[in-house]
Amino acid sequence: MIKILIINGPNLNLLGDREPEIYGRKTLEDIENECCNEFSKLDLVFYQSNSESEIIDRLHSSNQFSALIINAGAFTHTSIAIHDALKAVKIPKIEVHISNIYSREEFRKKSFISPIVDGIIAGFGTNVYRLAILSIMQLKK
Repeated sequence: MIKILIINGPNLNLLGDREPEIYGRKTLEDIENECCNEFSKLDLVFYQSNSESEIIDRLHSSNQFSALIINAGAFTHTSIAIHDALKAVKIPKIEVHISNIYSREEFRKKSFISPIVDGIIAGFGTNVYRLAILSIMQLKK
């Protein structure tokens, strides 16, 4: 069975309320429920933390999974520590962003994560999670 860890970083616990004109009205729980319902034959493990150290600890234990999806939120643009932790992860890794980070503020256009993941999906709203799962399924064929 394909087991996928889906890590969400800071402020993603506020989805649905925080800047709905950018991130939409779905909550992280809505996204998790939709993904688990659509991909019921997969083992999807969602994790969210506002703490950089907790995300790093979770990354350190992620090699037990088949693949990793990460939306590191603001840590995408600031965290060398998450970059370094991801380098140690030996499973396929996909970076996702609900908004198109390259069409937003200048500081959002630099990702410390992009150079070390297998793919990036951004700008398709909350569908980025579904698209990442579908991509992993293709990689695992």
